[in-house]
Amino acid sequence: MKSKPIYVEIPIHVPLQRVWDASQQPDLHAQWDLRFSSIRYLPKEEDEPQRFTYTRNVGPFTVEGWGESSGSAILADGSRSSSLHFGTDQKISPIREGRGYWKYEPMEDGTKFLTQYDYQTNVGKVGQLMDSVFRPLMGYATALSFDVLKRWLEKGEAPISQYRRFFTMHLLTLFFAFLWIYQGLVPKLLAMHPQEIAMVASGLSLSDAAATNVVFAIGVAEVLFGVVWLLYRKKRHLFILQMIAFPLLTIAAFVAAPETAIHPFNPITCNVSLLVLTGIGLLVSHDLPTAASCKRKR
Repeated sequence: MKSKPIYVEIPIHVPLQRVWDASQQPDLHAQWDLRFSSIRYLPKEEDEPQRFTYTRNVGPFTVEGWGESSGSAILADGSRSSSLHFGTDQKISPIREGRGYWKYEPMEDGTKFLTQYDYQTNVGKVGQLMDSVFRPLMGYATALSFDVLKRWLEKGEAPISQYRRFFTMHLLTLFFAFLWIYQGLVPKLLAMHPQEIAMVASGLSLSDAAATNVVFAIGVAEVLFGVVWLLYRKKRHLFILQMIAFPLLTIAAFVAAPETAIHPFNPITCNVSLLVLTGIGLLVSHDLPTAASCKRKR
């Protein structure tokens, strides 16, 4: 089955020329577009398409490619467009060659910026199979980049600052999801660690049998909370909840087993560390760029 082209559209509340400059000047374009690490224009003659080279760094790997772009003059309705032909000879790239366009349409309060592009894959049938995962990622990266551009032009926050906050937020999300799932699953549900049972029995004055049931229930709750970290979109709510929970857990751990306060990596120092990470997450989670602000279909 032939894959659908990638389409992304976003309104940006600044004059059309500013959007054009930010997307047509290579030094500015590379700052906000996740698909490129660098773009370098090559010398050209008048009336020739603008040729360029680009790179995309992915961990230790670097993909190098070529491209040609041609921009139209301002049309009768005030809109502009730019066509693009791009590709790479490197087999490491999922993309072999593609074509697309950018369009800039004036609105009453700004500019509608949109793109559509499609490409052929490398590595035959294997590449086509991999593209079922890669293409949605490319669409997401394009939409996220468009929102970063929008926020840069409208609010003035540099793309690098936006991406630092965005990726810090997602790293913290994965960390806290792992933390809660591991703490609930391994020491409580799988191992039923005696120290967990003893702390609950001592702190709540319960029998070992009753404490075991409480530990099991806590383990289930922690695993579910870890899953919530992966699925719930409003992460600030979870950070605020943890800002309340970690001090209470620290106090509870000290009351239940005060002797653990002198142990290496004890509950007090660990919970304080988690509280600090939660505070960092709360600070960076405000007004993050998001692909959801873009229209993804015509």
